[in-house]
Amino acid sequence: QVQLVESGGGLVQAGESLRLSCTVSGYASRIYFMEWYRQVPGKERELVAAITRRITPDYADSVKGRFTISTGDAKNTWYLQMNSLKPEDTAIYYCKPDRVKWGQGTQVTVSS
Repeated sequence: QVQLVESGGGLVQAGESLRLSCTVSGYASRIYFMEWYRQVPGKERELVAAITRRITPDYADSVKGRFTISTGDAKNTWYLQMNSLKPEDTAIYYCKPDRVKWGQGTQVTVSS
């Protein structure tokens, strides 16, 4: 059974950092394409970052220079390093690996 787990969210102050993790278990093949999204209640889900093999990662303009998406050494594991967090980064963050259903997300709250 394929399972997706997102973790690493929390409550931080503006300017601090968090690292989100995303792991897919029970999937036989290695997944190369993966995206991080975020959503604020009442708004559409927003693409934050994307990564795939041999292509430079892509970022939303609002997070460029502050967020870094990466692939872990373990199969089907990814990270989102978030530095210099701002209150407007507050949202539920979701990872979306290729061909895997959405998970529950992880809450990130940044206080001013």
